[in-house]
Amino acid sequence: MTEDDKRPQQPLPGAQFVRPGIDDRPDYEKALSPEEKEAIARLAVPMPAPKGSGVSSQTGAGVQATRMTAESMPVAAVASVDAAVPDMDSAFLDMRDPMASADGHVPTRTEVIRLGVGFVVCALVCAIPWVALTSLVLPAVLEQIDAGSKEMMLGIINICGSIVALVANILFGTLSDLTRSRFGKRTPWIIAGGLIAGASMGLISTTHSFPLILVFWCTAQLGFNVMLAPFVATMSDRVPDKFRGTISGFYGAGIAAGQTLGNLVGASLLDRPNGIWLGWMMGFAVFSLIGIITVAIWPREKSSLRESHEPFSAGMLLRSLRFPRNAPDFYYALSGRTLMMGGYWMLYTYLLYIVTDYIYAGNPDADTLAPALIARMAVITLAVSLIAALGAGPIADAIGRRKVPVALSSVLFAIGAAMPLLLPNAWGMYLFAGISGLGYGTYNAIDQALNVAVLPNPEEAGKDLGILNLANTLSTVIGSAATSLIVATVKQIMGVQQTPAFAYTIVLCVSIAVVLLAAWLIMRIKSVK
Repeated sequence: MTEDDKRPQQPLPGAQFVRPGIDDRPDYEKALSPEEKEAIARLAVPMPAPKGSGVSSQTGAGVQATRMTAESMPVAAVASVDAAVPDMDSAFLDMRDPMASADGHVPTRTEVIRLGVGFVVCALVCAIPWVALTSLVLPAVLEQIDAGSKEMMLGIINICGSIVALVANILFGTLSDLTRSRFGKRTPWIIAGGLIAGASMGLISTTHSFPLILVFWCTAQLGFNVMLAPFVATMSDRVPDKFRGTISGFYGAGIAAGQTLGNLVGASLLDRPNGIWLGWMMGFAVFSLIGIITVAIWPREKSSLRESHEPFSAGMLLRSLRFPRNAPDFYYALSGRTLMMGGYWMLYTYLLYIVTDYIYAGNPDADTLAPALIARMAVITLAVSLIAALGAGPIADAIGRRKVPVALSSVLFAIGAAMPLLLPNAWGMYLFAGISGLGYGTYNAIDQALNVAVLPNPEEAGKDLGILNLANTLSTVIGSAATSLIVATVKQIMGVQQTPAFAYTIVLCVSIAVVLLAAWLIMRIKSVK
């Protein structure tokens, strides 16, 4: 036998034909994980027989033959072929069980309530110190350091902190997706992030040096987003579709109420002799404990040790950080939220300066009057935003709409922002608080459910929601940079050191335009009603 005879004979070109979708179909018994097989099995619900059929769906000879053939196939679940015309909106057809969460678990009513309470408590408790410190306490500290460059220093702190938060959101959202531990993949990061943020807030209270405040603030932003990215991803992991709109609504109510109470608490702190120090201590206590409290309220996260994953490597991490492709609705949602929140932070980050330098411009008692006005605004905003947030989520679930209410709430916020332009006095600010608070409360109630609805891959929810949460950090960059640039440019053109009221007229106009552009982008989404 020659050497050529010993070689394996290769088939001639064209001798074997592979039928696409038939011969190259994977073996689903091997390709699917046990969790995915369980998820498919839950979809094998009995479908009704056609009315008026003379032959029983269960005893007909044709159906019995089909069943015998199907039962011999190694498939996790098979639906009856003898069925009525299916409902095109059913969870059976889009392969989702609306009562099951993405991790395959069907939570009990008590578990759903505990999840909702955890989201509300965390959103409420975190928002109070964050807004109080960001909008009022930190600006007051910077004014004490150098009143002439307070806007620029505030802009630098917010921009640098937002860049840190931007990277942390994507990185730690992805790392939480990849984490395998007996405590789950989200819980360790939520607790650790809260501890880092709390410690950083405590350190800020020890200094009046701008460079040190900048460093500690950026570290606080790092810790807060280490906690936030996996926290938000939990809504995709563990909240079933059936309840997601309602829980998102209560979560939004917590944010809206917390941010409003934050302005109220911040204003009261500025009236105290040691209020600034108390503010930083409040941040230290709240952020150090909130991660632990939240995971204690939630049902315990199941172990992620048995979840499939490839060995960790730099290449795997870079692939995991890749932005979604062919997902235009995802990017419309990202752009819309970024611009909406950018317009919001243009005004609320500089709220103290808007009241003192625009509403009470030239008034020698502006520093005393401003905290009282902001406190009254906070009460108005709290009332309307709670009504909006608590009502909007259940209503959105009932009517099956997400996109239109989010866009309309952005328009409502823009109308509120126009009130101080028409009435540059306390009444204009009261109208701003009421109308914009109504819009913002509605927006917060529904936007998170909209974000989850446009996720292209549920298995990468942590990373993709981390990218969507870039809106929170990019919006702070946009808001702080835009307002700082506008104010600095106007002061330079007019050749003055004191901020002229006209500068905030431009700020309000730009904010309105940005928010309206956000509403237009949201309406471009096609996959969500």
